[in-house]
Amino acid sequence: MTKQKVVVAMSGGVDSSVAAALLKEQGYDVTGMMLRLWSEPGKEESNRCCTPDAMAQARRVAAILDIPFYVIDAKDVFKETVVQYFLDGYARGETPNPCLMCNRQIRWTFLLNHALALGAEFMATGHYVRKQTTADGLHELVRAVDHSKDQSYVLHVLNQAQLKHALFPVGDYPKPEIRVIAERFGLPTASRKDSQDLCFLAGDDYRNFLQRNAADMLKPGSIVTRDGEMIGQHNGLANYTIGQRKGLGVASAVPLYVLTKQAGSNTLVVGTQEQMGISELIVRDVNWQGGESPRAPFRAEVKTRYTAKEVSALVSPLEENQASVKFDAPVRDATAGQAAVFYQNEIVIGGGIITL
Repeated sequence: MTKQKVVVAMSGGVDSSVAAALLKEQGYDVTGMMLRLWSEPGKEESNRCCTPDAMAQARRVAAILDIPFYVIDAKDVFKETVVQYFLDGYARGETPNPCLMCNRQIRWTFLLNHALALGAEFMATGHYVRKQTTADGLHELVRAVDHSKDQSYVLHVLNQAQLKHALFPVGDYPKPEIRVIAERFGLPTASRKDSQDLCFLAGDDYRNFLQRNAADMLKPGSIVTRDGEMIGQHNGLANYTIGQRKGLGVASAVPLYVLTKQAGSNTLVVGTQEQMGISELIVRDVNWQGGESPRAPFRAEVKTRYTAKEVSALVSPLEENQASVKFDAPVRDATAGQAAVFYQNEIVIGGGIITL
């Protein structure tokens, strides 16, 4: 019997290493692939997704597992799509999540196409998420067993064609068990720390990255209260986040927080804690996981940031690939440019980009 061929997207970390080991153990014909992504000139050693050390670790894991390993150059397509998406989002006064674009266009389009061209039937990643297929062939994205590590939020962008080829071997395990499995296989990544922050920032503050790569968007402007009173000046909208309290540089008898960023007028709107929170928002570019927009409003648990807790809401599909979300209680962490993802019973129904 011919083994099913699977390409594992390897990063040099413990999760993708264990994904490869588990699939090899399960009898798949496994090949490892790693993407070489764009870094600012001189910072190649610090891009956490593809440092020379990470690449060496991935090669070592592949050698231990006795699987082929390839490095795919994705620098140009990554810069043109993911990094530009990041810069364009901030230019619009949003707080973009480039991981969404990376998963949609780089991992699950660019790399998946390479895997399929190699003759693979599946591509696997080390994401903490699960996939299940219904009796009528619908592929569903399901939250990971370990909710503290669940990554379904950033994978809500996947469509049926991509999910058809997707495998997520680590989604059934708690994180501590993944490290135990890595030790069982003798993998050098067993104790490797989890990566944090955006890879192309190379550990730097995003504000410094913007200063070097898009300084023209950091224009000073007015800081105003909700009723329009000007109380200070900001040093570029991209330097602020919704809900920020410290570093506003304005004197006030009560604590003030960033409420909204108005890119059209280059204005930062601030207010009191009582003025924070919204009860309704619109999302654009909605990806309905099942492939079709629901025909009627539905109840869902909605997550408005990767680290946010789900909140109950009524989701109403709209025309032009949009949806409205009405929360049962006001939420404070909804930010334009981030995603709102809809869940029912652990299953991802869909999600899109928040517009405020």
